[in-house]
Amino acid sequence: MKRLTDSELEALLTDTESDRVERKRSFGGSTPKKARQAVCAFSNDIGNHNLPSLLFIGAEDDGVPSNLSISDELLRNISHMKTDGNILPLPALSVEKRLLNGAEMAVVTVMPSDMPPVKYNGRIWVRTGPSRSMANQQEERILNEKRRKKTLPFDLSTFPTSTISDLSKTIFVNEYLPAAFAEDVLTDHQRTYEERLASCKFIESIANTTPTLLGLLAIGKIPQDFLWGAYIQFLRINGNELSDPVMDECKAQGPLVEMLNRVEQKLIAHNRTAIDVTSGPVHNIEPLYPHVALQEILYNAVLHRSYENTNAPVRIYWFNDRIETISPGGPYGDVTPENFGTPGITDYRNPNLCDVLKTFGFVQAFGRGIDIAKRAMSKNGNPAIEFEVNQSTVLCILRR
Repeated sequence: MKRLTDSELEALLTDTESDRVERKRSFGGSTPKKARQAVCAFSNDIGNHNLPSLLFIGAEDDGVPSNLSISDELLRNISHMKTDGNILPLPALSVEKRLLNGAEMAVVTVMPSDMPPVKYNGRIWVRTGPSRSMANQQEERILNEKRRKKTLPFDLSTFPTSTISDLSKTIFVNEYLPAAFAEDVLTDHQRTYEERLASCKFIESIANTTPTLLGLLAIGKIPQDFLWGAYIQFLRINGNELSDPVMDECKAQGPLVEMLNRVEQKLIAHNRTAIDVTSGPVHNIEPLYPHVALQEILYNAVLHRSYENTNAPVRIYWFNDRIETISPGGPYGDVTPENFGTPGITDYRNPNLCDVLKTFGFVQAFGRGIDIAKRAMSKNGNPAIEFEVNQSTVLCILRR
């Protein structure tokens, strides 16, 4: 655990109270309970700082020392927060006496947990800015995903109510395997059907043939029987508002290839070209939107969306002046609302789904989709792509 210097601590002590800093003038009354809530919230690190957080005991709200006497008994009482079993999983923290701004203080340094969500007395606490509160459902989902990022990704989780018969052997044998493996490999390796499914991560194992989320999405007969929100909703609206008349609509269901192909057909059909006959001797035919940009945004929405704890589909709303694509689930892992779309910064909520999309030929390389779409829009003369990103959705806007 990193030990901060006196100057680093003093800078945090006098800075505005944030989601990494809390101050208490003493450790009496209701403070032990509130301090444990703060440790729980710091451990959950909902802001994904991946940095130590600080609880100063012996400081006023503005950071001025309260001149609390820091005894060995007080330090022992504070240290009990780590081991009394009220905060689970057990937090990673250190307690020490430091001399800051000319006065003694107890400094509790809390590290982000590798196993969120962390609970205090059965409740999940998080911190947003200077406010501490119990986590809502969306924040709890984010914490669950942070844990899975360090363990088993959600796209390899199984669905107990599904069986191997819910997977399409025809799609697997005739479409997926020839695309995933060289012909000589398929010929030489005389594996059983179950062994091949397990090798591709479409079932949990030979011993347990329950399909994974990956298997249901890739080759499931009707994935939406188990993943209700795993579809794409397309609307062509004759106007610029959702309340305007709908010209065309499509609810694309089925396995990934079928869904994506159906939506791509809709995008092609509605992407009428503009013909310029005035600017030169040769007619210039330009689409309203570059098709490669439409493809990349569609693939990103399906690939990076959350399939957990949501029944929301990917939504594509084609208005007269723009196209809006809404993907459930905010940024994941190393990607944050602040760095979203920055070249070179990428992470994968569904890493195994990436392989499936690449095998089926929908993506050629990872981490470049948004950059490709941006360049295609610029080359076609469209305005820059707009993103509105929060912890629950990603909205992408392409304008004519």
